[in-house]
Amino acid sequence: MNNQNDRITIEIKGGIARNPVYRLRQPVDLQIREEEQIAFVGDNGSGKNMLIDIITSSHPLLMTEVKYDFGNAYSQRASDNIKMMTFRDSYGTSADSAYYYQKRWNQTELDDSPKVADMLDEEFRLAEETARRDYGDDEAKIAAMTEARVNLRDKLYHLFNMQPLLDKHAEMLSSGELRKLQLTKVLITMPRLLIIDNPFIGLDVNARKQLRNLLNAIVEKTGMQLILMISKSDDLPDFITHVIEMKDMTMMPKVTLVEYNKSRQPIISKILTEDKENAILGLPYQPNADTESAPGSKTVVEMRKVNIRYGERTILKDLSMTVKNGERWALEGENGAGKSTLLSIVCADNPQSYANDIVLFGNQRGTGETIWDIKKRIGFISPEMFRAYKKDLPAVDIVASGLNDSIGLYKRPNEEQKETCKFWMDIFGIGNRIDTPFLKMSSGEQRLVMLARTFVKDPELLILDEPLHGLDLRNRQLVKDVIEAFCKRKNKTLIMVTHYKEELPKCIDHEIYLKKTTN
Repeated sequence: MNNQNDRITIEIKGGIARNPVYRLRQPVDLQIREEEQIAFVGDNGSGKNMLIDIITSSHPLLMTEVKYDFGNAYSQRASDNIKMMTFRDSYGTSADSAYYYQKRWNQTELDDSPKVADMLDEEFRLAEETARRDYGDDEAKIAAMTEARVNLRDKLYHLFNMQPLLDKHAEMLSSGELRKLQLTKVLITMPRLLIIDNPFIGLDVNARKQLRNLLNAIVEKTGMQLILMISKSDDLPDFITHVIEMKDMTMMPKVTLVEYNKSRQPIISKILTEDKENAILGLPYQPNADTESAPGSKTVVEMRKVNIRYGERTILKDLSMTVKNGERWALEGENGAGKSTLLSIVCADNPQSYANDIVLFGNQRGTGETIWDIKKRIGFISPEMFRAYKKDLPAVDIVASGLNDSIGLYKRPNEEQKETCKFWMDIFGIGNRIDTPFLKMSSGEQRLVMLARTFVKDPELLILDEPLHGLDLRNRQLVKDVIEAFCKRKNKTLIMVTHYKEELPKCIDHEIYLKKTTN
């Protein structure tokens, strides 16, 4: 064992995954010391998740193994001391095979789904069982751990304003509220090592700031060690001590945060090439597109005093909004303010739209049009869509499913449509991943595939709900460039949601900020 003040908690020498599918380009040689707080950074698909899988022993190594030293822990097994929150976990219980992306808006189907309070109570109970196993008959230590966990739970409830959420079904939470729930669940277990994939995405400005402060306090007061996987590498928390960068499936040497920030290259102001921008601008319009109409001359969305309620809870109250053809809107607001609910109305996913005064593309809602008549004119991406899409099809088939707004491919594209799918994959920088199974891709690459799916039918209305989640800095800029180019075309309308002002494209010309209703 090492000296308590200089303990190496994780050590890997010449680590090579036993399964060739999960191998990095070079063997892994790594030491992580007890006092180090680590950030893993790197481009999408660079190997961050594979490195984490090696560290957690998810992928056994060839002729060696990962060495752990968790001090006086009952067990030295990774599964007993390491907790991990993945990118998909941030969207809820992705293992729920019954989930589909409109489920959140259909309250009658939620009766059997767990409530937030029940989920947190169960997590707390399991953590207590673990403490009793670790400390045996040492009642003083068990009591101290329980007190610390209760104090942390109370702080988390205050930080994330969890009290109003406790009686809600988890399926009813917004993507930001789901992220708060998942963070609370994993933090109250107080593991010795906590790994979080992009902890700040999906959180509003205040929640991000408060979470940074809380993680810093947890590190200082409990000794919990953190490994954060960060896509937005220009925004690393101050409590990070060391950075490990992944490049082209190779682990770079561990450096201090100060050293990494000094060597970091500036963000390129434009990624999309002129040839690709011209290719987007030169796309033919759909046969029924009214390309002679001036932007702003037609109404795309009109809501008149819309009210959405679930039981005793009001989500939207007397909301009026008019979006005209050619306008580019930013939809903003804190977590749980109703942004995704508003978009569910526009996308014809919310049954309550029939009970409200809503006009879409010039047609009064509920006058005979089908949801498919509406959807064929909209390109849509959201956290709910990403959560629901667990089809392990070739990436090009995922893109093709956007032609018919299906989850999965039920109608094979013709050759012309295939070429359109390949065109948009090339635009988003994944033209070489056409045949790659979707679930074998990194979360960032999956996001780019879903974006290509959003654009593939050349929609009149783009609805982008947190479209840059999980993307590295280069791909964030690329997607912004693509949005800018697409919106230069006639009669293209945009509604975009993000909690980061800098993610909004320059073409935004209207904003609306939603506030939480008081019930």
